[in-house]
Amino acid sequence: MKFLDSARVYIRSGDGGAGCLSFRREKFIEFGGPDGGDGGRGGDVIAECAAGLNTLVDYRYQQHFKAATGMHGMGKNRAGAKGTDAILMVPAGTQIFDEEGEVLLADLIEIGQRIRLARGGNGGFGNTRFKTSTNQAPRRANPGQKGEEHVILLRLKLIAGAGIVGLPNAGKSTFLATVSAARPRIADYPFTTLHPQLGAATCDGREFVVADIPGLIEGAHDGHGLGDRFLGHIERCRVVLHLVDAGTGHAGKAYKTVRRELEAYGNGLAEKPEIVALAKIDSVDQATLQAQVLRLKRAAKQTPLRLSAVAGINMRETLRRLSTIIAETQNAKTVQPGAVAEWHP
Repeated sequence: MKFLDSARVYIRSGDGGAGCLSFRREKFIEFGGPDGGDGGRGGDVIAECAAGLNTLVDYRYQQHFKAATGMHGMGKNRAGAKGTDAILMVPAGTQIFDEEGEVLLADLIEIGQRIRLARGGNGGFGNTRFKTSTNQAPRRANPGQKGEEHVILLRLKLIAGAGIVGLPNAGKSTFLATVSAARPRIADYPFTTLHPQLGAATCDGREFVVADIPGLIEGAHDGHGLGDRFLGHIERCRVVLHLVDAGTGHAGKAYKTVRRELEAYGNGLAEKPEIVALAKIDSVDQATLQAQVLRLKRAAKQTPLRLSAVAGINMRETLRRLSTIIAETQNAKTVQPGAVAEWHP
């Protein structure tokens, strides 16, 4: 499945149905009077957070969503039916912005969470509504109100407990493939990971989601390499796992390069709890390993973990530390499924 994390969508709610102009015409009924029913309300446009989705690829092929028009009123005081709603199914973590991308309209993070983006037009009144003591045969009925139309932007920020960052070829994808059933692309050249990958890891009976994003290089915030656009996918993570390749030239400098990119991106990434680990320790000799640990310790101001995903060294300890921090920062807030919020433009 192709990964897509942004989409521009046109939405339009349904028009209201027209009211009916009708009079009761029956044999032996001399004064039938008006009996035109009201029109039905137009359908709404609703965004719903659905399970089983992790990309916005569906909106590559369909960018226009229109709700149905309400049914017109009919004689015998029959009101028209409400128009069918248009429902946009989006994955958890989807943010909805206005057309300029500046105003956040909704942030859907819980399965079942819904928001009404465009309200359908009200149905028109039939002539029965206009009957009075002085006007007992009104020849007036209202048309339905027009629906609303907007252009909205959908942006996906994946929801994960832990996010993995580091330079290209730091061992991020190998770590993810080792601790979960995810199968990211792994090779011995930079930028084998071109879009974020998710995997579910388990430790001490607790399960959490790990996100692997493409590697960062110096100047990523200026568009170098793949840029920093994928950093948005770890904004919701509770802890960052920063991997540094033990075989790199200088572990401290590699660490500071990524930290500068996190600080340049902003949005609180640099303030998140961080676990620093020296990866691929089985690929260097003991003297080089000791030197790299000292360099990384001075740069990160903490003692780094030493791990190897291939050899299975310290993987359980790393997962345990990630799981502990996620549990400590767990947000107990819940959203009632099926509740419909509303956007008022």
